[in-house]
Amino acid sequence: MSKIMTLQKAVSQFVSDGDTVSLEGFTHLIPCAAGHEIIRQQKKELTLVRMTPDIIYDQLIGMGCAKKLIFSWGGNPGVGSLHRFRDAVEKGWPHQLEIEEHAHADMANAYDAGAANLPFAVLRGYLGCDIPKYTSVIKQITCPFTGEVLAAVPAIRPDVTVIHAQKADKKGNVLLWGIIGVQKEAVLAAKKVIITVEEIVDSLEPKVNQVVLPHWIIDAVCEVPGGAFPSYAQGYYERNNAFYQRWDAISRDRQAFVNWIETYVLGTKDFAEFKQALNRDLEEAL
Repeated sequence: MSKIMTLQKAVSQFVSDGDTVSLEGFTHLIPCAAGHEIIRQQKKELTLVRMTPDIIYDQLIGMGCAKKLIFSWGGNPGVGSLHRFRDAVEKGWPHQLEIEEHAHADMANAYDAGAANLPFAVLRGYLGCDIPKYTSVIKQITCPFTGEVLAAVPAIRPDVTVIHAQKADKKGNVLLWGIIGVQKEAVLAAKKVIITVEEIVDSLEPKVNQVVLPHWIIDAVCEVPGGAFPSYAQGYYERNNAFYQRWDAISRDRQAFVNWIETYVLGTKDFAEFKQALNRDLEEAL
């Protein structure tokens, strides 16, 4: 059975209300198109996981898709705060958001433990740090061999992981390169995997330092050109810094945010239409 399907079908089939969902990407290959499709399908009560939630998580939170966020840093990179995220935490709009904060090394190790099917991760860290005072799942553990006190955190095992990549072949094998972050570990840790790609080709020809994700660990591959916008996909397009700057003004005001989502996300049938609508309006404003 082919793993290749539309993004609409993949989200409908594999993402359910109440799921723990990871949309990973570190400055690069951020699965924004998939985030929009989750909003279009009005998925609710999600526990969202990501090391560095940025504006696509701001949009998911602002539209009420999330009940909880597990993260290690959050912001509009290079610009400032995530205003919809802050509004949910500080003022409960559109509803209260539970947060669970970790350090980067903690979350990377937790994904790795999930990929290895281990119950928890162990790391040196948090000595003299206040994060464990506010994140109850961070525990201390004593090494049975050396007596050293270490930090332990639960493995991250998402119900669904979503990533964006450059290429897939027709069998559903996926190829990605550039800044990888924890995408591979997040995929291996998940129960279900959706991957959007720039293009589907007849066969892959991986080179040095490129990562191949085999088809047997993937549930859906969706061809979505430009699906990482406004982040970038190495070898395809650059980061759209102007959009990140524009997002700061859009997201500061609740009604401006809602109007933008209704026009460009809920008012479009897919990511291709989203880009067309956005480009048309930007050209008219010039």
